Amino acid sequence: MEKQFMCEALKEAKRSLLLHEVPVGAVIVKNNSIIARAHNLRETLQQVTAHAEILAIQNACEALDSWRLSGCDMYVTLEPCPMCAGAILQSRISKVYIGIFDPSVGACGSVINVIQNENLNHWTEIKWLYNDECGNLMTNFFKDKR
Repeated sequence: MEKQFMCEALKEAKRSLLLHEVPVGAVIVKNNSIIARAHNLRETLQQVTAHAEILAIQNACEALDSWRLSGCDMYVTLEPCPMCAGAILQSRISKVYIGIFDPSVGACGSVINVIQNENLNHWTEIKWLYNDECGNLMTNFFKDKR
């Protein structure tokens, strides 16, 4: 199932790519069903918080009519930033599957680790998938930008 859900997150990332957004996609799963999906829309909406993870969390909260996403897993193509990691922590998402590291602002273990900090009130499990397609999508996006 991990591959299937990461493929869905990649579909979202490709949607953001069509909009000339940084290609990041996320899906949220509960009981082996996708309940929310989103892709980056920061440039489109001119909103700093319009990251795929934040938008997916908002959609999942609406779907469940609750801010508590306990028992939900997130699949995201790029390691979440500190803002998104904070939202993941606050929403009580149980597990995050991550496609690739973000060596510049990653907040799930590469630069800092927000979602597994013993000083905070919640702990989210992390599973690194090291997905080549996620990496190639990001590399090609920035290569084309330059």
